[in-house]
This record gives sequence, structure tokens and C-alpha cells, in this order.
Amino acid sequence: MPDEMLHLPVVNSLLERHKGTPGALLPILHDIQERIGYIPDVAVPEIAHALNLSQAEVRGVISFYHDFRTAPPARHILRLCRAESCQSRGAEQLAAQLRERLQLDDHGSSADGSISLRPVYCLGACACSPALELDGRVHARLSAERLDALLDACREDA
Repeated sequence: MPDEMLHLPVVNSLLERHKGTPGALLPILHDIQERIGYIPDVAVPEIAHALNLSQAEVRGVISFYHDFRTAPPARHILRLCRAESCQSRGAEQLAAQLRERLQLDDHGSSADGSISLRPVYCLGACACSPALELDGRVHARLSAERLDALLDACREDA
């Protein structure tokens, strides 16, 4: 992507900052995602070269850790808990409601780019299930109505 080429100076400055650091791959990936918002495809060969790794090794690490993104994120990240406690309290119905209303799958983004849905397998709010995390803030004891209100607020913010 031509636009991704604009990220190379940032990537190269971060690589320089970590030069000579043992085990630098994960810190580099985290720093790139923090600065750019995702790991651009053009960064992979640069990272591989700087760390004397293959591109396949770098891509393998990126794909292994579910928090690394390879595309720009949506404006709002919604992580719905799918652990046993939340499932027993209606998380699957909430997931179906999300998929239907936003027209996406469990790892997708809405067509307007306002919301990304990511399943997570415990938010640590089991006593208050079902729960989700929206932009880093946990919302618990969810109902269909509360979920709709959260989605409406996201759309208004877009």
C-alpha cells in the first residue's frame, strides 16, 4: 500500500531505538502498534532485516498474538467476553445481537469503520457477567438494551 510507505520513518526510528536489545521483537511490535495503530505490512521486512529474522518469523509472531493488528483499527474496539460465566448469563445472545446489528463476524469491523468486534475469553468481571470492554472500559451486567445504548453512543461519536 502506498500510504503505508509513510510509516517507514516511524518504523525505522523505533528499530534504531531498540538496536542491540536482546529479544527486541515484541517490544518493537508493541511500539509500532502504539505509534501507528497497527503493524503495517511494509514494516515486516524492515523488522526482519534489523533483527536478522525471516519475514515468516516476524509474521508468525504477529499472527500468534491476537492483540497485534495488521490493519488500521476501528474508532471503537469492543471486546465481548466469551468465557463460561458470561456465556451462562447471555453472552452468546449479546454476540448474536452485535453480529446482526453491525453486520460483521466475531473478528470484523463495521462497514463504516466505527466499531471492531473482538471476542475475549475473560475480562475478570465474572461476578458481574455478562461483560464487555469498550475502548478499554469494562461494562458489566449487560442487557440487550444496555448494549444497544452503548452501540448508539459509538455511532453518535463516529
